Formats: sequence, C-alpha cells, structure tokens
Amino acid sequence: MKLYYSPGACSLAPHIVALEAGIGLTLDKVDLKEKKTSDGRDYLAINPKGYVPALELDSGELLTEGPAIDQYLADLKPESGLAPANGTMARYQLQSLLNYITSEIHKSYSPLFAPDTPEATVANRKAYLQKRYALLDAILAKQPWLMGEQFSVADAYLFTVTRWAKAVHVDLSAFAALADFQKRVQERPAVQAALQAEGLGHHAK
Repeated sequence: MKLYYSPGACSLAPHIVALEAGIGLTLDKVDLKEKKTSDGRDYLAINPKGYVPALELDSGELLTEGPAIDQYLADLKPESGLAPANGTMARYQLQSLLNYITSEIHKSYSPLFAPDTPEATVANRKAYLQKRYALLDAILAKQPWLMGEQFSVADAYLFTVTRWAKAVHVDLSAFAALADFQKRVQERPAVQAALQAEGLGHHAK
C-alpha cells in the first residue's frame, strides 16, 4: 500500500498507526502547494480533494480522510489493539473521539496556518481551542490514553494535530496532562520511526 503524505501534516497519524501495527507502507511525499507527488505526478489526478492523507490500496482503490484510514489500518491488524472491534460500544467511543479531534481540534487549526486570516478570527480560534483541549486534558488527567489503558488510533491523531500548536503560537501551557501525553506518545518507538522517516528528527516537538 502507498501512503501519500506531507511531513508533519495530519498524514503523520496513519503513518504512526501503520508502524504501530507492523504494516509496511510505501511513502509518497506530496508537495501540497504545487499538488505534485515526489515523482512529479499531478496529485489532484490521484486525489481530487488535493490534501493528505490518501492511502492507495493494493487493489488500486484510494481511501481518503485520516480517521477512516486510521481505522482501516487498525482493522487489518486487530491484534494490535489500535481500535476496538467493530460493533462494540468501545468502537463507537473511539469514533466519537476521532470525530471530536477532526472537527473541533484539527479544523480549528486550519485558519491559523493561512497568512490572510483576520486577527479576530485567529484570536477566536485560539480561544476555541483552549475550550476544546480542556476536555481532552481532563480525560488524560485520569488515564494514560484517550481510550483508557490502551494506545489507540485516536492518540496518534491527537498527538499529530497537537504538534502544530507551537508553529501557530497556540499556548497549551495550562494543560499539564496533555503535555505529559505528548511526551508519552513521542517516546514510542513507532512514533520516533515515523518522525525520522518524515525528516522531522529525533527531537521533533
């Protein structure tokens, strides 16, 4: 399978998930500005959405959207424990967490990366993120991972988007449990391997 990615983007989450599960992937780095793959192909012809991640299956079929890719990879290796079994309440709780991260956290960062976003919008999104992170920090104050004692695809996703805070000056200093969580995730061998492979370095924050 091939993962289309951009270093440090939300595609880092499925990269981590694949390594955690022991699934081999070919990586294809996408220039998101030029919409070109590493070998110069038109990325829009591959994925009309124009963003990463996208997972090209051995069948040639393309799967897009990070949370869907994360769950697909986890289900290939159920013994990894990265996602509870389909049809269980735990799986629906995982999907609830993934939806929360994608809609409330991930999408709140998006305008902060755009240079033409009005200052009022920037301030609004930063304040909004404080409220949304407070809920996650409260969960992580009680348990090591979002789902409890087991590392899951939700943790890989939260880690990935939270890494963006420093670049766009989102102050997360109020959230001690979240900070500890980020360190715990980063220390995992699969995470270190993903960061290295994407050129983000051993000490990437």
